[in-house]
Amino acid sequence: MSAINWSVKTFSELSTDELYDLLKLRVDVFVVEQTCYYPELDELDRHPETRHLLAYQNNSLVGYLRVLPKATSYVEYISIGRVAIAETARGSGLGHQLMTRGLSICQQYFANERIKISAQLYLEAFYQSHGFKTVSEMYLEDGIEHIAMIKAT
Repeated sequence: MSAINWSVKTFSELSTDELYDLLKLRVDVFVVEQTCYYPELDELDRHPETRHLLAYQNNSLVGYLRVLPKATSYVEYISIGRVAIAETARGSGLGHQLMTRGLSICQQYFANERIKISAQLYLEAFYQSHGFKTVSEMYLEDGIEHIAMIKAT
């Protein structure tokens, strides 16, 4: 497997190609693959404090997540969302690398802030392995089973 090229950018720093790539990956994974019809373009991408983490391999976007500032998804928490791995890169450990880097971004840009996520239920153990604790019962979000999780401090 060739090296992963990582970058962290604000919306205004994204190139047109990077923006296209991240939107395509998110639509491919969440809308097409998971047949989940939801408002993908939610204005949070453009928030000046939102950070986009992109993982490229062989000039293809294989991993992505965004870190949202407090008072966007949750009043009292920052959040990590839109965590996506390209189908071709699954099973390689990239998801764990992506989450580890995402948590580092949280510390770098939002030091000592608590993190809350809305996780798909089947990924509960994955997020627990990164220090998240389940804080809700299962609920449906856009027709998919989710749980609220908070990063243990």
